[in-house]
Formats: sequence, structure tokens, C-alpha cells
Amino acid sequence: MRLYYAPGACSMAPHIVLREAGYTFELTKVSTSKHETENGEDYLKINPKGYVPTLQLDDGQRLTEVAVVLQYLADQKPEAGLAPKTGTMERYRLMEWLNFISSELHKSLGGLFKPNITPEWREGVIALFSKRCDWLEPQLAGKSYLMGDKFSIADAYLYTVLRWTSVLKVDMSKWPGLQAYVQRVGERAAVKETAQAEGLKR
Repeated sequence: MRLYYAPGACSMAPHIVLREAGYTFELTKVSTSKHETENGEDYLKINPKGYVPTLQLDDGQRLTEVAVVLQYLADQKPEAGLAPKTGTMERYRLMEWLNFISSELHKSLGGLFKPNITPEWREGVIALFSKRCDWLEPQLAGKSYLMGDKFSIADAYLYTVLRWTSVLKVDMSKWPGLQAYVQRVGERAAVKETAQAEGLKR
């Protein structure tokens, strides 16, 4: 199994899950701006979408899209307890979180990485992101993780996206609960190992 990733990008979420679940896997770093792997391969031949993550399975098949890759990894190792059983209401709650993170947080914050963003655009994105955080923080009240006391694949994804706020210089002081959540998840051994492997500062 091989994960194509870019340091600190959304591919960090499946990278964390690979470690949480105890997978044996290989990593290949990708430049998403040059569409080239660290080995000089044309990444567009691996994933024509041009972005990460791509998970290459042992039989050569490839999976893309964060939420799909995360669920695949969790379902292949149910003993790791990273996702509720398929078909249960708890699983649909997990999928609800994955979709929220993908559409409302990932896509909005991700736009701030564009080099040609205008101050007005940035202000609008941060205003919308702030509304989402206003809703999100109370959802974590009294809970260690999104699904309760147990870490799930949704936490790997949310942590990855929220840590972008420090890189993008988005002030999170209004949401101490979210700051504490990022700190809490960041202390997990698999998360520390992932950050080290990707060459990231914690």
C-alpha cells in the first residue's frame, strides 16, 4: 500500500489513519504545483485530478478523495475502531461529519492557499469559516472527539484542516474549545509520527 501525499495537505488525514490502524505502507511525496512525485514521476498519470491523496492498493488499484480513502482504511481494519459499522446510525453520523469537514471547512480554508487571493476574498472566506466554527465548537462540548470519547477517522480529517489555521494566520482565539481539540489530537502518538514523517512542525 502506498500513500501519495503533500506535507500538511489533506493527505495528512489518511496518513494519520494508516498509523493509527497499524498499516504497513510506503509514502511518496508529491509536488501538487509541479504535478510531480519526489521520484520525478508525472503525478497526473497516477491521479489525473492532480491533487492528493491517492492511495495505491497492493493490487494496483487507486483510491482518491479524502473521505473515501479514510473510510476504506477504517473498514479494512475494523479492529482499530476508527469508524462505526457500515449501515448503523453511528456510521451515518460519521459520514455526516466527513461531509461537513469536506464541504464547509476544507474547501473554504483551502482556498486561502491560492497565491492570487484578494484581501476581500480572504475576508469573505474567513467570515464564513468563523460561522462554521461558531457552530462547531459547542458540538465538542464535553467530548474528547467528534464521536464522543473515541478517536475516529473524522478527527484525523478535522485536525488536519484546523491545523491549517496557524499556517494561514487565521485567529482562532475566539474558539478555545477548538484550540484545545487541536492540541489534544496533536498529542496522539500517530499524529506526532505523521508530522515527523512529513517534516512538519507541531
